[in-house]
Amino acid sequence: MENFFKDLKVIELAGVLAGPSAGLFFAELGAEVLKVENTLTGGDITRSWKLKGEDPAKTSSSYFWSVNAFKRFLSLDLTAPSQLEKLYELIKTADVVITNYKSGDDKKLKVDYATLSAINPQLIYASITGFGETPRSAYDLILQAESGFMSLNGETNAQPLKMPVALIDLLAGHQLKEGILIALLRKYKEQRGSYLTVSLFDSAVASLANQATNWLIGGTLPRASGSLHPNIAPYGELFETKDKQKITFAIGSNKQFRALCEIVRFKQLGTDPRYAINQNRVLNRAQLYAVLYDYIRQFNFKELYAACIKQDVPIGKIRDLREVFELPEAKALLRNFRYNKEQVTVVKSSAIQFL
Repeated sequence: MENFFKDLKVIELAGVLAGPSAGLFFAELGAEVLKVENTLTGGDITRSWKLKGEDPAKTSSSYFWSVNAFKRFLSLDLTAPSQLEKLYELIKTADVVITNYKSGDDKKLKVDYATLSAINPQLIYASITGFGETPRSAYDLILQAESGFMSLNGETNAQPLKMPVALIDLLAGHQLKEGILIALLRKYKEQRGSYLTVSLFDSAVASLANQATNWLIGGTLPRASGSLHPNIAPYGELFETKDKQKITFAIGSNKQFRALCEIVRFKQLGTDPRYAINQNRVLNRAQLYAVLYDYIRQFNFKELYAACIKQDVPIGKIRDLREVFELPEAKALLRNFRYNKEQVTVVKSSAIQFL
């Protein structure tokens, strides 16, 4: 089903990560995605975001390829009337336009919804902004700070910490493509276009999920607590096996906890009143961690891992990316392709499979 969107035409007037990640989704599923880049600036800024060790002779960074595979590229100076007209010609047959302009910049460049929908009334105009109508530059780090994510991330009593990927950008990209899919459904039912917009700030706050309701409903202000889950235990504590492998557990039910206790040969711990139910485990998590740590370190990783998988006890090994991409599940996501004589390895952004 990789060509599910083979008749869909998408024009991407977006750069960096959020908007292009939505474009990548449609490109992976067969859509014709044309990325229009600014001639005057050398294209998407992420083309230049190279690691220290990357070949300076390559035209684009590894970062750029994370969300720009499978697309076609066109360089235009939209401030030049003749080149703007080229874009307008493309708009006539497009289904979707993806943008990420600061508020007001779309009108200055004459690529706002009113202008483009006049050219193509059935156009779906999908816009990513940083802070809605506020004309403010918005990088993922700033959104992680402003939306509360950094205050929740990191170890207890340590400095606030950003996440190692631009998660807010990716969340907004996911929400944008959900909006585009809804708009496509309406287009095919009613033969009319749509204007939809997603702000990075709204996406971030909407994604606080249980941490938000712990405050809004539970009245408890969430604080950074490392990998620990505020509502579940043991969940996120780090353990070390006999052969020095770091692991963690996500024990979401009393049944899973009892199964873990049996696996580590301490069955009676599963019925101890201090730990038998989840709320008590949360209250006594420090003591529980100390007890479990001593039992778990008596097992080698492979033995413990196999037993947990067999008993459906959620266990995870702390893997670096070398180990991750040796896993068969990760290999299944890899795609190889060539563009401009550069060999690029791409991880599929979408985990969707049509059966």
